[in-house]
Amino acid sequence: MPIRNTDHAWGSINKAFHWILALLIIGMGFLGWYMTWLPNAPGKIKIYALHKSIGLTILALVLLRILWRQFDRRPSELPMPHWQAVAARGVHIALYGVMLLMPLSGWLFNSAGNFPLQWFGLFHVPSLTDGENPALKAIAGITHLILFWVLLVAFVLHAGGALKHHFIDRDSTLRRMLPWGTRAEKSSPPPAMTATHSTPNSSSPTEVKS
Repeated sequence: MPIRNTDHAWGSINKAFHWILALLIIGMGFLGWYMTWLPNAPGKIKIYALHKSIGLTILALVLLRILWRQFDRRPSELPMPHWQAVAARGVHIALYGVMLLMPLSGWLFNSAGNFPLQWFGLFHVPSLTDGENPALKAIAGITHLILFWVLLVAFVLHAGGALKHHFIDRDSTLRRMLPWGTRAEKSSPPPAMTATHSTPNSSSPTEVKS
């Protein structure tokens, strides 16, 4: 599997970014849902700290993926109706936007609440505000929640589109991004059998000369 993209396939770097981010985002969704039902207990602080650390990781990976894409070409688009290409591009833009803004809004919420922030307990992450700011904290919290629902819709559309391409259109859109996937080559039809015509000066093996 090539590291960089080719004209027909995604490289291993882009595939790693794609699937690691997908798993982290799915995990964050379940973790966020679990946090809302978690009673106040000493262990709750650790869950919130884990949530924040994963969010910062997602932000860093998205930035790295955007940077990598500036130095790596994009595989050629598969044939599809124009409206599908526009819709797919819109969903991708929405995904990238939300994956950037959602961790930032969470970081801003944490900063405006004057809560400490560490990345997996290894080092402190600087605050985005000068101390506590209740009004900004409320805005960041609402924004974070709205972005979650936008992310959920974009994620479902993205996954649904990939499944449509795989099971209905039967093209290689999904296979090209699978960790073990390769570009699906459409086998060319076998060359047509051409009839052998005898010329006046030649005879076929079945001809009997008189």
